[in-house]
Amino acid sequence: MNAFAAPKGTYDLTPPDSATFLAVREALAAPLRRAGYGYIETPGFEHVELFSRGVGESTDIVSKEMYTLTTKGGTELALRPEGTASVLRAALERNLHKAGNLPVKLWYSGSYYRYERPQAGRYRHFSQIGAEAIGAEDPALDAELIILAVDAYRSLGLREFRILLNSLGDKECRPAYRAALQDFLRALDLDDETRRRIEINPLRVLDDKREAVQKQLTGAPLLRDHLCEACKEYHERVRVLLTAAGIEFEDDERLVRGLDYYTRTTFEFVHDGLGSQSAVGGGGRYDGLSEMIGGPALPSVGWALGVDRTVLALRAEGVELALPAATEVYAVPLGEEARGVLFGLVTALRRAGVGTDFAFGGKGLKNAMKSANRSGARFALLAGERDLADGVVQVKDLESGEQKSVALDAVVDELSAQRS
Repeated sequence: MNAFAAPKGTYDLTPPDSATFLAVREALAAPLRRAGYGYIETPGFEHVELFSRGVGESTDIVSKEMYTLTTKGGTELALRPEGTASVLRAALERNLHKAGNLPVKLWYSGSYYRYERPQAGRYRHFSQIGAEAIGAEDPALDAELIILAVDAYRSLGLREFRILLNSLGDKECRPAYRAALQDFLRALDLDDETRRRIEINPLRVLDDKREAVQKQLTGAPLLRDHLCEACKEYHERVRVLLTAAGIEFEDDERLVRGLDYYTRTTFEFVHDGLGSQSAVGGGGRYDGLSEMIGGPALPSVGWALGVDRTVLALRAEGVELALPAATEVYAVPLGEEARGVLFGLVTALRRAGVGTDFAFGGKGLKNAMKSANRSGARFALLAGERDLADGVVQVKDLESGEQKSVALDAVVDELSAQRS
């Protein structure tokens, strides 16, 4: 009988690598909590229409990459390919925007799913940390989210990432640009599918990564030349705020990203150490998305940062995270009486906040001490019949090799005080 394997394009998180992923998730979320963002969790699947209307019918995500299913009752569902539409749907359904305090600030963590050709940095199942600020149109909010992401990356020790920044205009100025871009694209030598995309959302063509397409885009109209004064002022204010905060960025007039709902500010975090899949995160403003999915006008902005790709970026830079040992104390009983006593001490130490493990399975002293060393513990707790008769246990420092007797009723205080 063959053993099962994880589906193609997915991965399992197992120790010790999983500790790095948990540390990255915590670091990416920490600045958000300090800035007043509350945690939200949404289902792993949603109605297909939420993504087709919000993300866009013409996007690769909806047209090629969504995992869809039909329930026994005939409902069309999709595994979530991104987080923003789900979070906004949940906020609207729970009337969070009516609580009287806008913007509604939310952050989330979870798995997302896209049917893509697997390669380094691109998976069919991937993990993200996201943030959304719903219900306010303010360049300071756009700048805040970019700054929070930068602070998160820097806290991990990442230094070689770059920020690409652009404005996609709004409903006032984008129609004229759309028409100019369509005229330009219609004259190119493109396949039928790309030509259909020109009519639905021509900005998607600019996001086409194929070299044969990119070569023909030289001389394409630039959105910056079509921005209205309001959008120009808004974008410049974002740039000024970022500069004042010491954030370096690159203006990229071709940056459009892969989702239809973006307006005005759009940005991407890239790391050149990741090869072709260089984006580690990105986001932007989506002022019309609420109305697209049946809600009121709620100008909003947000981002999503890839946990998987952030881990790859850390490896590319050779950054080793200082991870605390999961086990600080390892208890080794010598005999049945000692097993009961030390097991009680293990429970007491854990309740005191000390990471403690136990030599399960009746291991002999030699094998138990090997397990203690493999656990990463700083101290081993040993006891035999003679120790118990004297009312003590032996505490051995596994780094220095020093060992001393400690009274049973003082063990918890002693080891709590010596925690690294």
